[in-house]
Amino acid sequence: MEGKGKKVLITGGAGFLGSHLADLFISKGFKVIAMDNLITGDIRNLEHLFKHPDFEFHHHDVSKFVSVPGELNYILHFASPASPIDYLKIPIQTLKVGSLGTHNLLGLALAKKARILVASTSEIYGDPLVHPQTEDYWGNVNPIGPRGVYDEAKRFQEAITMAYHRFHDVETRIVRIFNTYGPRMRLNDGRALPAFIGQALRGEDITVFGDGSQTRSFCYVADLIDGIYRLLMSDYAEPVNIGNPQEITIKEFAEEIIKLTGTSQKIVYKPLPADDPKQRQPDIGLAKKTLNWEPKVERTEGLKITYEYFKSLPAEELFKDPYGKKF
Repeated sequence: MEGKGKKVLITGGAGFLGSHLADLFISKGFKVIAMDNLITGDIRNLEHLFKHPDFEFHHHDVSKFVSVPGELNYILHFASPASPIDYLKIPIQTLKVGSLGTHNLLGLALAKKARILVASTSEIYGDPLVHPQTEDYWGNVNPIGPRGVYDEAKRFQEAITMAYHRFHDVETRIVRIFNTYGPRMRLNDGRALPAFIGQALRGEDITVFGDGSQTRSFCYVADLIDGIYRLLMSDYAEPVNIGNPQEITIKEFAEEIIKLTGTSQKIVYKPLPADDPKQRQPDIGLAKKTLNWEPKVERTEGLKITYEYFKSLPAEELFKDPYGKKF
């Protein structure tokens, strides 16, 4: 098999994307270590792998020293809070995992001579003045706003990754992830898709912030994971956008969710949060050229799968926030 005899460390391994990556690497024959402190990750995302002989779980905070015994071939750094609710509730941890955590893992990659891929985000573009966003755009970010703890953590993460690449010759890869959705998302994490579906399942009106004219571009998780794997195995060291360039307004997206769920909710409008991006659409020309990658799953198909997943969750999950408190 492709990964036979090779070992990969996935930080944030119990999270939405980390757990899907664990599945992929196990399916390809790799030995997988998933590492997570479970602040926002959910151990249930990995339970199906616990008995697999090539899988290990380490409960650890990567902002502290990271040690992995023996040989290590690849590191995928996906440990990070990733929603606006997180930025407000755990801002210091968000900054620490992007800075101290990334530093620790780059040091581990250097020591082990491992290739490392770090998960950056479209948020490094801030509220963009260039549309769609290309990798050579430097962004428009408020460093001291409420979202700054996430945006600047990711911008620092990219800077230190490139420094290790240039100064220490570490094999590095950087993926800039745009809005992604699919099974294992946290239901009430504040992002549009799970928020809308959660409201529909609870029989609540759909909350849209601002007038709903702001845009997002949603990529199904299987497409994103494929792009990440292709980037890891490529020879390209600089950032690459991975996302779906199909742009949609948030109001149109809310209407799609109402149609999907067959509910009769109204759309209600609330003030737009500070520094919320007005537009978000990836230019994926580089990914097409360098990785021969583009998304394949249509939004109608991906949303149906995701909705079925959320419907299958225990009823009490509908009434918890991401930190386990009841609404």
